[in-house]
Formats: sequence, structure tokens, C-alpha cells
Amino acid sequence: MDLQISVFLLFILFTAGHSFTCYECMSLTGSCADQKLKTCPIGSSHCVTSTGVTQVGDTKTKVEIKDCAPACQSVSMNTGITEVTTSCCNTDQCNTQDAPEPVPNGKKCFSCDGKSCSNILSCSGIEDHCVKATVAYGGQSVSVKGCASKSYCDATASVHNVHNVESVSCCEGNLCNGAQSVSQSFLFLCCSLLSYFLLH
Repeated sequence: MDLQISVFLLFILFTAGHSFTCYECMSLTGSCADQKLKTCPIGSSHCVTSTGVTQVGDTKTKVEIKDCAPACQSVSMNTGITEVTTSCCNTDQCNTQDAPEPVPNGKKCFSCDGKSCSNILSCSGIEDHCVKATVAYGGQSVSVKGCASKSYCDATASVHNVHNVESVSCCEGNLCNGAQSVSQSFLFLCCSLLSYFLLH
């Protein structure tokens, strides 16, 4: 009996002194050169790295965020103008590396450029679904289409009216999100979606 109590007390002693740690940073240059080690709050069991890339003409902006998370699921969404990727891991300091560049996976979906939604976008990484979203902007509905991971689709299935998002639907199969032309610019929508996924 004394041996069991001693073993239990030793277990408590060793586990109580161990804190879960992740790297933390927010970089507007796309690479976390100044990341710092952070002791995560109680209840955080994952490290997360989120990357957002926006390409408008020749101007490319990349943001990277690293932090602790109580729960996490790797997700990816690409509209051709904006791409947001979140990767998760569950061991100490596992988010030390910057997020890898996504590798094309052979899947194709339609995307919009403000004039037409008949552009064909090559999906990459874990993006295995096509997505179609409608957002209210300036009293009008704006369409956004692109590639998404199943985890993104599952997460947005129950979300309504987030940042003026009217609807989000996902489908499987190449080019299953249909081609329709639009006349409004949807840069505002892309920025809203990017900020939502990086900050939530």
C-alpha cells in the first residue's frame, strides 16, 4: 500500500512540473523569424500555425500566426485570391517550423475574380472539396468560390451570418461548385474571410 502511494506521489510530482509549450508569433512578412516560446494556459493541448496569403495583381501579402490552442483542426481554404491554412499538432514546441508551401493535389474547382466565376483553380494540400459562398456587401450579394478542406466545410456547416456571410456550401468532385459570372468586386469578402479564420 505504501508503495502505491509513493508511486502516485512521484507521478504527481513529475507531471505537475511539466507545462505544455508552443511557439508564439504574428508576422506580417510571412515568416516568424522572431517567434518566442510560450507556456500555454491550462487546457491548451495543441500548437497551431495559421497562414493567410492574399494575391491581388502583382501584390502578394502573407501573414503567419503561431500560438497555443485548447483544440484544433487542420483546415485549408483557397479562393484564388486568398488562401488560408491552419495546421495543428499536439506535442511540445511542435509548431517551430513555418507552415509548408501547399503542394497541388490534382483536384480542381471554380473560382471568382470579380468579373467571372468560371476561372479554374488547382487545389492543394488537404483541399478535397469545392466551396461556394455568398456574402452581403453594400446591399448586394457577392459570390466567392474555391477549394476547401473537408474540415473547413464541416466547421462552416453550422455557422450562419458570420461577417455578413449569407451561405456556404461545399461539394465533392472536380468543378462541382458551378461557374456563374458576377459583376461585383469581392476583395472585401476575401479580407473578411481571411480575418475570420486567422482571428478565430
